[in-house]
Amino acid sequence: MQVATNNIILLALFTPIVALLISFTGVLDTVGIPLPWDTLLISVFLFVVIPLAAGIFTRTHLIKKQGEQYFNERFLPKFKHVTVIGLLLTLVLIFAFQSEVIINNPLHIVLISVPLIIQTFLIFFIAYYGAKKLKLTHDVAAPAGMIGASNFFELAVAVAIALFGATSPVALATTVGIIVEVPVMLMLVAIANHTKKQFIFATT
Repeated sequence: MQVATNNIILLALFTPIVALLISFTGVLDTVGIPLPWDTLLISVFLFVVIPLAAGIFTRTHLIKKQGEQYFNERFLPKFKHVTVIGLLLTLVLIFAFQSEVIINNPLHIVLISVPLIIQTFLIFFIAYYGAKKLKLTHDVAAPAGMIGASNFFELAVAVAIALFGATSPVALATTVGIIVEVPVMLMLVAIANHTKKQFIFATT
């Protein structure tokens, strides 16, 4: 439910937020390029609308035909490793495009990474312990923190490459986001698992 809500918010706000940030920086004005609304909308459609619609249709259709028990116990386990493989494949492809830029800009990598790490930890702990104060269960609080701290860098990379090219500084910044996000998120998962006992209402 939290992931679905997040996707709906992303669906509505990603394009106007990106357009606002691009307009604010004036990066396109310097080269005389109009704001590419079509590219932004297509990116959201390809990376958010289609997967979301496919998931809704698959779930609804299979539960109606086979029942919820079949969906949860037989269908979903078949795709247990698909998300991990998809993430790794995404990283490999992105790094293949950006490897030379990353190697040639080590200082830029550090300067981009530090605020991203601080931001990710800060948002996670605000959401995580905010949920604790609201006496939510651990299985709600932990995903809330993770989703709040996530940044949808995969979508950001796709938009950055489409607008500015694969070797642009903008694409580099979003790629660094993925480099940072993966290990940081794994650390936050470890923290959430380690602090589970602090939740009075934690589920077993």
